[in-house]
Amino acid sequence: MIKALYGPNAVQLGLTGELMNKHPTFPVSLIKPYSSSDNKLFPLKKPPLEIPPLEEGEEKKIVKVLKERRTRNKKERKYLGGMESNSRRLMAT
Repeated sequence: MIKALYGPNAVQLGLTGELMNKHPTFPVSLIKPYSSSDNKLFPLKKPPLEIPPLEEGEEKKIVKVLKERRTRNKKERKYLGGMESNSRRLMAT
């Protein structure tokens, strides 16, 4: 959010969170309008992986942990697992 304009060359931003300790004045050349994730601007960005819902009576079994990572707070872990369903095919979720 732009709080103030200082002539044609500088703006003061309203910074929040961990950025509050930074100097809030920036050159106008660094300020760009917000744009959402447009496929034309970001052609290599992959859409989020959609996990198909389980059908009634279907069970999945973790066959192999493919990848593990810790989140930023270092207490939680996320796993990428190879799953096997009743149809006996391996899929990553």
